[in-house]
Amino acid sequence: MSDSQDNTPDNDARNPVPTGGPAAGPAAPTEPVSNLPPPTLEERLVTLEAEKADLRDRMLRIAAEFDNWKKRSRKELSDGEARAKEQVLRDLLEVMDNLERATASWGEGKESDAKAIREGVDLVVRQFRSKLDRYQVKPLEAKGAAFDPRFHEAISQVPAPDAKPGSVVHELQKGYMIGDRLLRPAMVVVAVAPPGPASSEKTADGASSDKPQGET
Repeated sequence: MSDSQDNTPDNDARNPVPTGGPAAGPAAPTEPVSNLPPPTLEERLVTLEAEKADLRDRMLRIAAEFDNWKKRSRKELSDGEARAKEQVLRDLLEVMDNLERATASWGEGKESDAKAIREGVDLVVRQFRSKLDRYQVKPLEAKGAAFDPRFHEAISQVPAPDAKPGSVVHELQKGYMIGDRLLRPAMVVVAVAPPGPASSEKTADGASSDKPQGET
């Protein structure tokens, strides 16, 4: 073996192949670090004051809108009640007009026909009932019905042999319903059982006697 061959460097020694782990790549970029100082106490107070003023303005606007809504609601409710009253009063005025026409025929010194007057009054009553029907006002049928404290107001009680005890025998004032609600209770007289016949008579000394009077 020659000297040139001994002095030739080994290729493996010149270019070593790394063993173990992947080849190193480019370095990962690092995140920029903020160099701004933290806000001071005065700056934080200014920010909080601005947020407070903004919240205050929003609350004032909400309160003003709510107050306006309440005013509008009260006005709408008042207007609705006024319109309902006006409609009822207009209907009553029509009935009043007919009553005035009926009474006008009773002029002083004029002959009046009782039958014509009765027919006129009946016409006014029918008209008034039709007005009540428009508002779902219905009369209660109390006479002959069992007394019900929810719909009847008892004025008195009378013995009634031909009526069932606890039933209405007389209706002094008619009751009315408006829809499913009671508008006015009926003023009624309620029947009670009549007292039974005395089975015996009391003698002067308080003892009972079954003998008729005059018998010794």
